Amino acid sequence: MIGKVKKWLGIEGVKMELILEEDATAQKGMVSGTIRFTSMNSQVVTKVKVVFIERYSRGRGKDKLVDEYELGAIELHEDIVVPAGEAEEVEFNLSYNLVRSEMDEMEKSNFLLSPFIKAAKRISAVKSEYRIEAEAKVKGTALNPFDRKEVKI
Repeated sequence: MIGKVKKWLGIEGVKMELILEEDATAQKGMVSGTIRFTSMNSQVVTKVKVVFIERYSRGRGKDKLVDEYELGAIELHEDIVVPAGEAEEVEFNLSYNLVRSEMDEMEKSNFLLSPFIKAAKRISAVKSEYRIEAEAKVKGTALNPFDRKEVKI
């Protein structure tokens, strides 16, 4: 009985680790990586979803606004058998498109306005943070394993 509950909740089940390449750049538009699955019991992963997200924040204190944008996503629909006590790895390539604001475009195109735009962004506390999230669907479990990694661009 306890074994069934543990399996259903994902306890002692599949654990996933997201391993990314070090040099994710905006010009490249692609992030490559590997997802490593490990488990104490033999299980089957039926689907993996990998998403590239930008967290865009601006403002300070109670006037702070935060938005999240999905820049790219892939879904892998394949059965991945994760044997007990062994690691199973799946490689992926995730393409993405960075979204630039009008201020960012003006900063890049006009070198005379660039210092003023940078100062305005610093005063307004404009900041973008990027991350990759992965979630797997495991056959017979209610809670899905996931992992998240920060990406520098």
